[in-house]
Amino acid sequence: MDSSQLLKGVLDLAVLAVLAERDGYGYDVVRRLREAGLEDVGDASVYGTLRRLYKAGALTSYVVASEEGPHRKYYGLNDVGRSLLQTSAKTWTSFAATMNDLLKEVDPG
Repeated sequence: MDSSQLLKGVLDLAVLAVLAERDGYGYDVVRRLREAGLEDVGDASVYGTLRRLYKAGALTSYVVASEEGPHRKYYGLNDVGRSLLQTSAKTWTSFAATMNDLLKEVDPG
């Protein structure tokens, strides 16, 4: 199974979870997702997800000056984003439990 297809379905949740830890700018979020084990996540996908979540009212944003280059736009969760994260986490947990039950007799090796 292509992991990129699975990632598309859970990228919103993954981005929200990363931002729940602390605010971050685009590439910082990409880096943190990759460090968490989502090595196949694409830069453009994360930037698009951040923009979409912001437009949906789930994120706040602010600009911070950088001495190393252009200013960086940081994103953080607001109340809508925290609620979306909580709801999405419940949905994911239920879905993952169902899949684990379905696959408990399957030998992946």
